[in-house]
Amino acid sequence: MSLEIPAVWLPLVIFCARIADVSLGTVRTIAVVKGRTLIASMLGFVEVLIWVIAVSNVVNRLDQPLNLVAWAAGFAAGNAVGIAIERRLALGDLVMRIISANGRGDKLAVFLREQGQPVTQFEGRGRSGPVQLLYAVLDRADAPRLERLARAMDPDCVLVTEDARKVSLNLRPTMTPRTGWRGVLKRK
Repeated sequence: MSLEIPAVWLPLVIFCARIADVSLGTVRTIAVVKGRTLIASMLGFVEVLIWVIAVSNVVNRLDQPLNLVAWAAGFAAGNAVGIAIERRLALGDLVMRIISANGRGDKLAVFLREQGQPVTQFEGRGRSGPVQLLYAVLDRADAPRLERLARAMDPDCVLVTEDARKVSLNLRPTMTPRTGWRGVLKRK
């Protein structure tokens, strides 16, 4: 499907089309990895439709080197745009490990739990002595907030995050006299 685009505008159209299809492809790939089948399918449909239109315009006008340059530049820019979009969408869950080496780990764990964040706590030993290891599973969108909370309580803590491929949480509400209903966590 070749569209009649004036030759003067064609490199810009190809560049923008490549940014669009590669960006969609990047987000689609991440959606596939995260198991978001419907989103990945819809993105794939639009991505391929744009790609076919763009490639047909390049192939039909290979005599214009600027079209090839626009194709390659659009691909490069599309990767960066796709990554930026995915970061904004923050799809999926992650595990955040907080390592506190200055005795603030216990207080930090209590504080985070009071904020509604489930935390698992371990004792550890680092290069300089005892440390507290706190593990939290959370939505990626909540990571900046949790990092700010952790840094507010312990500016020297070490934070390590990694994507969680599959999360299965089964928390049941429990009633305690001091805290009321706690432990209710809604998951996707």
